[in-house]
Amino acid sequence: MLKVKGLNQFYGQSHTLWDIDLNIPQGTCACLMGRNGVGKTTLLQCLMGLLPVATGSIQFQSHDLTKMPAESRASMGIGFVPQGREIFPLLTVEENLKIGLTARADGLKTIPENVFEIFPVLKQMLQRRGGDLSGGQQQQLAIGRALVIEPKLLILDEPTEGIQPNIVKEIGSIIMRLNQEHGLTVLLVEQKLHFARRVADHFRIMEKGRVVAQGDMQDLSDDIVQRHLTV
Repeated sequence: MLKVKGLNQFYGQSHTLWDIDLNIPQGTCACLMGRNGVGKTTLLQCLMGLLPVATGSIQFQSHDLTKMPAESRASMGIGFVPQGREIFPLLTVEENLKIGLTARADGLKTIPENVFEIFPVLKQMLQRRGGDLSGGQQQQLAIGRALVIEPKLLILDEPTEGIQPNIVKEIGSIIMRLNQEHGLTVLLVEQKLHFARRVADHFRIMEKGRVVAQGDMQDLSDDIVQRHLTV
C-alpha cells in the first residue's frame, strides 16, 4: 500500500534521512521504532508532504506522492495524527472534527457516525472546547479528526505520549480494532515497547536516519531491543 524507495532528506546542510526504504502492506499494522532523534517524526512528515524530499520516491496505492502537497495526500485517503495531537483548543469538539472533513475528496459535510461508535465520549462532548478535554480525550479527538476522512492508511506519531495508563490501553484496543476489524492499514511511531508489541504485527527500527532492522513483531528479540532501542 505504501512504498518508500531511496528517500533522502536534509535540514539545511544536515543529512537527516539516508536512503530510506519502507514497505507497508495493505491491512497491516507497522510500528516505527527507535531512540529519540533518529528521524522517525521527520520521516512521517515527509510521508505527509510537510517536509520536502531531496531524492527518492513515495508511492501510495501506486500513486506517486513524492511532490504532491499535503492536502492532496489527505484527500487520497491518508489520515495523520501528529505528535502532540495539535487539536484546536479554542474550537469545540464538533468544530475540530469538521475541520478534518475539509480533506475529504467527496465533499461530505457531516461527521461519519462510525467516528462516534469508536469514540462515544466525543459525541457526549461535541460542544466542549478542545482545550477543556483531558490529554486522553484530546488524543481521541485527534484520532477521530483523522478518521472523519475515512482513510485507507492511518499514520500516528506517538499516540500514547503524555496519556494516563488506562487510556493508553484503550487507545491500543481502538488501533487494533481499526486494523483488524475495519481493515485499516496503520503506521505508528511508538516508544512504549509493550504497547508496540501488543498492537503492531511488524516493526521497523531507525538509527541515525536509517532503517537498520525490520521484521515481524514476534521476531523483535531482546538482542535487537538492546542494540537499537535501549537507552
